[in-house]
Amino acid sequence: MQMAFIEVENLTHVYHPGTPQEFVALDKVNLSIAAGEFVAVLGTNGSGKSTLARHLNGLLLPTEGRCLVDGLDTCKAQDLWQIRQQIGMVFQNPDNQLIAAVVEDDVAFGPENLGVEPQEIRRRVKEALAAVNMTKFRTYAPHLLSGGQKQRIAIAGALAMQTRCLVLDEPTAMLDPQGREEVMQTVQRLHAEQGITIVYITHFMEEAAQADRLIVMDGGRVAADGTPRELFADVGAMKKRGLDVPVAAEVGWRLRQQGIKLPADIVTDEELLEALEAYTCQSN
Repeated sequence: MQMAFIEVENLTHVYHPGTPQEFVALDKVNLSIAAGEFVAVLGTNGSGKSTLARHLNGLLLPTEGRCLVDGLDTCKAQDLWQIRQQIGMVFQNPDNQLIAAVVEDDVAFGPENLGVEPQEIRRRVKEALAAVNMTKFRTYAPHLLSGGQKQRIAIAGALAMQTRCLVLDEPTAMLDPQGREEVMQTVQRLHAEQGITIVYITHFMEEAAQADRLIVMDGGRVAADGTPRELFADVGAMKKRGLDVPVAAEVGWRLRQQGIKLPADIVTDEELLEALEAYTCQSN
């Protein structure tokens, strides 16, 4: 069995403890994420998914339990610096993540703060921009870029820190369809070509379907954990939790309810078309 890169043990997080506003955002969560996995985290608002994300690099600390990254405990102050070099965070609003007036300066910001040698910084910036297909924009001002391009620069900034894992908290929520596609293609390429561990929080089910594994959060707990095919096949269970499924999965589900015999694990549009063609041929 592959060793866990991220290990969450009985993780509990309470906001405003001891006050009338007390809220249990995470309630004894247990989960493991192996190095190189692509995990999508789903859940309705208030399910705990963003709180979980912020625990993975120590932006939040457990009320109870613990979060380990490559064996390092986020509750130990001496481990946080190393943890944050291994776990890069990308948030929803790209404008809140870029601080420099020039793209390459923004990507270089993290390594510069670590005291990395200038020659090594230049090498990292060059490689990071190439990895997200943004090399030709290296001298641009970030405010001239599209939303999708800004998110790719934010990802490049994490890569320049030589991160082993990207945690992306709804990175496409504020983007148009083209921007969403740019970000997803970048994430997929980094996972496939560089083996970077991906933890991807989203409410777009077609994005989640591209992950290796889904974790569904509900009421601060892990409600389901499995492959996209396994979880999206149970459309009723997903809807009971207030979640959608990919359009192809729902169409297939509705057609099965009408007596049309289609596979239960349809996820993509291509699979739905193939299944319908096969059904039509059998019927004729």
